[in-house]
Amino acid sequence: MSEPFILGVNYWPRKKAMYWWSNFDADEVREEFAVIRDLGMTVVRIFLLWDDWQPTPDTISADCLRNLGTVLDIAAEFGLGVDVTFFTGHMSGPNWSPKWLLDPAEPPIGVDKLVSGGEIVNIGYRNPYTDPVAREAERLQLRTVVSAYKDHPGVWLWNLGNEPDLFGVAPDAESAQAWIREMTDLIKGIDPVHKVTCGLHSASLFSDKPHRIDQTFPLMDVAVMHSYPMYIFFVKDPLDPDWVPFTCALTSALCGMPTLMEEFGGCTVAPGEPSQMWEWTAYGEARQQFMASEEDFAAYIEAVLPKLVEVGATGAMIWCYADYVPELWDKPPCRDSKHERFFGLVRPDGTLKPHAEVIKRFAAGQPTVQPAVKTVTLDLTPDEYYENPAAHTARLYEAYKPGAVKMTF
Repeated sequence: MSEPFILGVNYWPRKKAMYWWSNFDADEVREEFAVIRDLGMTVVRIFLLWDDWQPTPDTISADCLRNLGTVLDIAAEFGLGVDVTFFTGHMSGPNWSPKWLLDPAEPPIGVDKLVSGGEIVNIGYRNPYTDPVAREAERLQLRTVVSAYKDHPGVWLWNLGNEPDLFGVAPDAESAQAWIREMTDLIKGIDPVHKVTCGLHSASLFSDKPHRIDQTFPLMDVAVMHSYPMYIFFVKDPLDPDWVPFTCALTSALCGMPTLMEEFGGCTVAPGEPSQMWEWTAYGEARQQFMASEEDFAAYIEAVLPKLVEVGATGAMIWCYADYVPELWDKPPCRDSKHERFFGLVRPDGTLKPHAEVIKRFAAGQPTVQPAVKTVTLDLTPDEYYENPAAHTARLYEAYKPGAVKMTF
């Protein structure tokens, strides 16, 4: 019997965004999880914002730990499983660092790109892969959370980070692998039942950063990918419906495992407005961003979902649950990352966007995981691929979908 094709959503509350854990409201979670369930989704991905969760390196916030239990209780009540993402440092543009990790001797990551204690700070922080205090803090977070909730019916997946190379870069591939192995083994030693992954994104396909696809996911249970065509400079169409399935297929080709599309989506303009390009200054630099009309974006999602089934993906998790209310727009990340205000299934007033109904209809068909009928065939070894990953990604995509790329490397 085929397994269900997972449909899920990445979650921050509409009225709280990244300030959720410091201003927790169980009734809000209950109301929004009910919407998620009614759309036919079965998985919710949440993020343990490191700054809130570990006020000191040797303590875990008792409030956060208790509130996570409430989230899991509500999820289980609604028949939802939770993808629990640890050490969340990168999120929606800026990075969010615990104060104890900050270090004025380290170079800042960029103008207004670092948040700590709810405030923008323009200093640096120590490397989470090499700093011994950070490493022990990570072990403590895993031991505490996994031990507390390993038997909870609301837990679906343990996740070692959200695009972790955007928060800190391991010195080399060997140390990145060692970190993945240690943290995965620590979880498995406490909870041998639930699966473990790490939230890598498409930069792991087309850059030579240490978290390589072929070296990371074989050490874990689940391969995942985060992918957005509107962010990729060599993809011609910002709503190209084949890019997301292609990155799933390429991930599987590199690691030999079926892949969950853990993050995909896009930002939309107000109802009735056409697709357009926005320009503004973000983090001290000029920014340009494609913004889809609600109708164009719904058509994009409708095209992507069956194509993910076609490449043998195990599921699709949209980014994200909600557009954020205007009261959050003068705070990070919405102040500079203006497009991040509008990635939701629901609008700032809580009403559903058209693509939410697309997902609901797709869920009603009870899709299942299928053997891949469209694949990416590597014509070189992973080591050869990672000698020039950007060029190989573009080349393989051109073969997968002729005419889809803007340039030759």
